[in-house]
Amino acid sequence: MTTARAIGRSLRTYYAPGQAARLDAFHRCFLGPEELAFDIGAHVGDRAASFRRLGARVVAVEPQPRLARLLRLLFGRDAGMARVAALVGAAPGEAVLRLNTANPTVATASPDFIAAADGAPGWEGQSWDAEITLPVTTLDALAATHGRPALIKIDVEGYEAAALAGLSFAPRTLSFEFTTIQRDIAFACLDRLSGLGFSAFNACLGESMAFAHPAPLDAAGIAAWIAALPAEANSGDVYASLEPGRIARTPGPGV
Repeated sequence: MTTARAIGRSLRTYYAPGQAARLDAFHRCFLGPEELAFDIGAHVGDRAASFRRLGARVVAVEPQPRLARLLRLLFGRDAGMARVAALVGAAPGEAVLRLNTANPTVATASPDFIAAADGAPGWEGQSWDAEITLPVTTLDALAATHGRPALIKIDVEGYEAAALAGLSFAPRTLSFEFTTIQRDIAFACLDRLSGLGFSAFNACLGESMAFAHPAPLDAAGIAAWIAALPAEANSGDVYASLEPGRIARTPGPGV
């Protein structure tokens, strides 16, 4: 499959009928008008578009050149969305992004992610067949330029812990993707977030946008839940919030 066809498949998947309403209903727990969100690993911009529909301002970070061009086409006239074509890591500089031309969703700056996927169930046939050197920024640098966000969403295929290493403050809510092929990365992210002051966590499996637990767990509880997941669970997103009601299955009062 060519990259263009793969991007087309992502557009059809993430902008499918009914998807916008589901995203907006879920994200309304985290964001309101004029608040700021960082979408780290924006891909085709469906999450960023949802944040904008809720009236939030957005910094959409997407390093892949073809996807960065797509975001420019989709949102280039939107003054409420800043677009950044860079990787997000522990320190400013440069890094190599490995591209999967048949599946741009899983481009990664982590060689360990590629090694973990090799031969893993559910990852058969994935090939990282190109690479490009790109600038690296940090979450702290983005905040210094654009302001401190109420929400940070991170989906960077095994590079989540590196991204969090460049963050020195706790936003109100933060999410990061985890995979069952790299549970150690999830545990490292939980340790980092605990150090930043988060103590309430929940998670969603896959693209369900439904919290797995009725009420938030502590870091040890969510780590134990991730450790017990079967390999076929594959992936999900952990949510951390300074306001636990925002990540309860039924949002708390005032959320």
